[in-house]
Amino acid sequence: MNRPDVRVSTFAGPGANPVIQTVPWPSIPERAALLKIGACGVCGTDQHILKGHWPKPLPWPFTLGHEIGAVIVDKGPRFTEDFMGKPLDLGSKVMIPPLMPCGHCYYCVHYPQNANKCLTPVYYGRYLGFDKAPHLWGGWAEYVYVDLDMLPGTKVYKLPDDMSLRLGALSEPLTSCIRAFNRAKKAGGFTWGDTVVIQGSGPIGILAIAAAREMGAGRVICVGAPEHPRLELARRFGAEATANIEEVRTPDERIARVREIVGGFGADLVMDCSGHPSAGPEGLEMLRDGGTYVEMGQFTDAGKIETSWHRICAKDANVLGSWAFTGNDLPLGVDMLYRTRDKYPYFDMQTIYPFTEDGLSRAVSDAMAMKTVKSTIVPFPELV
Repeated sequence: MNRPDVRVSTFAGPGANPVIQTVPWPSIPERAALLKIGACGVCGTDQHILKGHWPKPLPWPFTLGHEIGAVIVDKGPRFTEDFMGKPLDLGSKVMIPPLMPCGHCYYCVHYPQNANKCLTPVYYGRYLGFDKAPHLWGGWAEYVYVDLDMLPGTKVYKLPDDMSLRLGALSEPLTSCIRAFNRAKKAGGFTWGDTVVIQGSGPIGILAIAAAREMGAGRVICVGAPEHPRLELARRFGAEATANIEEVRTPDERIARVREIVGGFGADLVMDCSGHPSAGPEGLEMLRDGGTYVEMGQFTDAGKIETSWHRICAKDANVLGSWAFTGNDLPLGVDMLYRTRDKYPYFDMQTIYPFTEDGLSRAVSDAMAMKTVKSTIVPFPELV
């Protein structure tokens, strides 16, 4: 059977324009599969990588994109089930996360709850260079290749048969939010009815609002910008109030505004989803004494902060970092998306772009300019 060639994008380095290249349809070994991409989001991490903020060496040129919703179109006879044991067939809808713990390093074995800190993870859309055959290692492409023998840490997750692949592409960022709230809960810093402040109104901030509501938050407030499209969408997702940083311009004013909304003592939990280092010291002052601050927005090295350790001590605060998720967290995100698919306006988060060099460039630049909430690349519109 003649198979078509596959188009895949690469970037040569920070600041480079995308280049779409063509590679042959790969041969598929026994424990491998080829996934046809329905939708792939532009993550804040992708933007920071293209700005040169990633703190480790990267295998330029490579294919970015890791928020993938796809369908199996070719597979080997021993590629039969997903990471949770669900059967996989041709036509099965799936997602693959970017960070896939190996299962056998120090952290995976001794601290499985921290397998997100695996020492040798598989990273789609980041650490697999284009020169590695068959060259399909990221989501900004027509297809992505997975091989359980070549990369045994690979994890594939089946999506419900009637779930939109556009929703599937949101399961990875939503899972990061759910895991961050679970971190706070396990530390005794988040419980039913708590007042939550979300710093940042980008895609992670918007999804964190929904996660907070579904996990029992009593009140949710969002601090961010711009009003359109982001803050107005935050309110549609369940934020009872928003503070626009383009109007409330200084940290002291924003702290006073949030305390006015939540009550003078401050919020029970503040979560940074902004990606801007200045959010940390500011958010700490939005927090009540004895409250919990969760940092999940600094996935790349965007710079240092200036604060006083005295404030953390004097406020008797819990301060937690949350890095991605473990292999067992992802079903929580898939389940929440599917269960609440008619409750939250998920599709209104997504602005669709075609898989062309111009489409990729606009998707990234519009995301950086905050003209979109979640720029989403759709190579095959008929799939979504």
